[in-house]
Amino acid sequence: MKLILAIVQDKDSQQLQAHLVKDGFRSTRLPSTGGFLKSGNSTFILGVEDEKVDAALDVIKENCHTRTQFVTPSFILPEAANMSDPVEVQVGGATCFILPVDKLVRF
Repeated sequence: MKLILAIVQDKDSQQLQAHLVKDGFRSTRLPSTGGFLKSGNSTFILGVEDEKVDAALDVIKENCHTRTQFVTPSFILPEAANMSDPVEVQVGGATCFILPVDKLVRF
């Protein structure tokens, strides 16, 4: 058994949650905040059998999309306060951590 921690943008979280349920994956969704842009994220926690990990990752990949966003450089680097033109950065997608699970107990 594996534990998948998937960090996704809030914009993708509703769709991802619906598709995880549709495909039979149980998950817990926690609100979280990104450290880079300080924007809203959701962290999904899934307990998945070893043979279903790739299927779960496929659902995540299909429902979490990258996009571009403009931010001011001073937002990213305070020492860039004299730069006023926005900079385009890539955000979104999903960051997944896959961890081994010794035991899963449901009450």
